[in-house]
Amino acid sequence: MKQLSGLLIAMLFTGSAFAAKVDTVSVYSAAMKKEIRCVFITPDQTKEIKKFPVVYVLHGYSGNSIRTIKQDIPDLTAQADTYQMIFVLADGGFDSWYFDSPVNAQLRYETFLSKELVNYTDKNYPSLVQREKRAIYGWSMGGHGALFIAIRHKETFGAAGSICGAVDFTSFTSGYNIEKSLGEYKGHEKNWEEHTVNYNVSSLKNNELKLIIDCGIDDPLLEVNRALHQKLIKLKIAHDYIERPGAHDTAYWSKASAFQLLFLHNYFIRS
Repeated sequence: MKQLSGLLIAMLFTGSAFAAKVDTVSVYSAAMKKEIRCVFITPDQTKEIKKFPVVYVLHGYSGNSIRTIKQDIPDLTAQADTYQMIFVLADGGFDSWYFDSPVNAQLRYETFLSKELVNYTDKNYPSLVQREKRAIYGWSMGGHGALFIAIRHKETFGAAGSICGAVDFTSFTSGYNIEKSLGEYKGHEKNWEEHTVNYNVSSLKNNELKLIIDCGIDDPLLEVNRALHQKLIKLKIAHDYIERPGAHDTAYWSKASAFQLLFLHNYFIRS
């Protein structure tokens, strides 16, 4: 666990100055036996020292933590001060899909995110450690990862959000390197099904997680998100579900992120 760099930045957001601290840190994963680059964004503490709720942010397929703050969600640093949250962004690999792979012991991002990174954060940053003060959200591959991890680790996360999430990927079995984590679809159909959000949501009970799901009406993943929404209704699991004009792109998930962060902020202050 080696800190690579830290910087103090000051920018303008909605007309007011802020100064959140941004650290780029290498966090060692014992589960994968390698270092993972992570970005920690901490609200300004110049006036008083206190602890904050934490939101873990999962990027999409082919993304990374640096691209997130520069391109995908460029106002994320401003939001840390606005909502008084710590944001933790981990490089999830080009195509990890945030699983503990049953076929490749070197791919254990579920363990890293739900245990190793949470422990590192709570040890090194002023985080509130109750599950009710910890959330996870993401987009595309990260939307899948956020819901998947939160559902399987309800003892760790109190809320989760998905933007344009790939919540059921069994209909696109090539082109996204999922086979690296689950094996080729043919012959490993059960592996694939059991690692989708739509499958795992059946283990939920109402009010175990605060959930928000969002997808654009021109997104190719709209139908699997609608199917998840309908399944949650059938299971009588309370959740927020949003559809609005937009496609599977940075413009959509950057805008949707603002709604999800407000949702999470409201969850934190009420819990």
